[in-house]
Amino acid sequence: MRSGFPRAAQQPLADAQLRRNLRKATHTIRDKRARVVSEVADWEALRDAGRAIKDDALRHLGSHLQTLEASVARQGGVVHWARDATEANSIVARLVRDAGASEVVKVKSMATDEIGLNAALEREGIVAHETDLAELIVQLAHDRPSHILVPAIHRNRAEIRDLFKRTLPGTDELSDDPAALAEAARLYLRSRFLSTRVGVSGANFAVAETGSVCVVESEGNGRMCTTLPGTLITVMGIEKVVPRVEDLGVMLQLLPRSSTGERMNPYTSIWTGVAEGDGPQSFHLILLDNGRTDVLADAVGRQALRCIRCSACLNVCPVYERTGGHAYESTYPGPIGAILTPQLHGLRASTSLPWASSLCGACADVCPVKIDIPGVLVHLRGRITDEVGAPTAERLAMGGLARVFASRRRYEAAQRAARLGAGPLRASSWIGPLGGWTMSRELPVPPAKTFREWWRARG
Repeated sequence: MRSGFPRAAQQPLADAQLRRNLRKATHTIRDKRARVVSEVADWEALRDAGRAIKDDALRHLGSHLQTLEASVARQGGVVHWARDATEANSIVARLVRDAGASEVVKVKSMATDEIGLNAALEREGIVAHETDLAELIVQLAHDRPSHILVPAIHRNRAEIRDLFKRTLPGTDELSDDPAALAEAARLYLRSRFLSTRVGVSGANFAVAETGSVCVVESEGNGRMCTTLPGTLITVMGIEKVVPRVEDLGVMLQLLPRSSTGERMNPYTSIWTGVAEGDGPQSFHLILLDNGRTDVLADAVGRQALRCIRCSACLNVCPVYERTGGHAYESTYPGPIGAILTPQLHGLRASTSLPWASSLCGACADVCPVKIDIPGVLVHLRGRITDEVGAPTAERLAMGGLARVFASRRRYEAAQRAARLGAGPLRASSWIGPLGGWTMSRELPVPPAKTFREWWRARG
């Protein structure tokens, strides 16, 4: 691994409580997922259909986005195009000011986390209220999300109780009972739902042919944010478009089972433009690029844009379970973040991330749209080595191996030397610069004879 992730992972690796929190939460979610997936006889066919839908959408992305823009406009909405985070944040701030507001209520949104919207609005004198329970916990703690689905997965209920007692009014006698914690958050947020004039959301999907936008969630806060304010602003990555309404029939089976381990989400909100006297009277859809068209240019890496943000890959990843989301230093942690972040933000900015997930294949096995995450990890490792360059020690080591493997004489000499030099590579050894490596790895003991030596001895 390279600098970046290894350094950031040191603190969570030393935090036993954090690892316990992560292990309990991820194992609970993945066990629920396994149960509800086992109920679906055609689960593999659904995964194939989801992959096909996303690949078709990406293959004809420009056409689908133009159709989406026309459909939204036809239904009374307004579409804005944002090349990057700065442009998207500027559009949101301008729309909030145009609505005469100085605060917004927000649905949980990875896209707005990606562009740093809350901080950008704060610089403009606009307050953003997170309304998802986990996002509220992160916001009140001045913390960072650590999981795609459950941003506060790194905190247990006792920690949340103490946080609420410090930050929320009327919570002096609050217990750590989950129902009591949820009720305290509801009471805090209710007045904001009723008084705030602008809502901000992300989008799980948008349908090109109708201009409909879909958000799925489990708490009802999203429904409040998308129906009560007079103005609704949605920030959506351009890869979230699907061509047809019937495509939602596939995606809305894959997503809840893979994310929350439910047969369907408790709240699935779908809206199309504006309707007089019903819901927001002003709807704005911001289509965010922020590096996505660059990802499309990579024939192997572009499959990362299939991602529907279910987080199933995080919950089975042994690296994530031990380090948590903060070690990835990215909005998108875990295996999907290890392949998506370097492509969105540039390989030079994230050189360690493709090494920050394993190649065990568990992430690919559970991905509902069949992203070959291990394959993309290997691909990006190669790109980084070719385009950015390998560390000097690695380059010298690989060059030496290449010379050994290029000659039968050198190769056989290396085999004989291996029998004499295997000692420092055993796990019990602490000698020399290999000590850290051998703490968790042990090379097999070289055989007494190679096959060629055995064959020659037989005459």
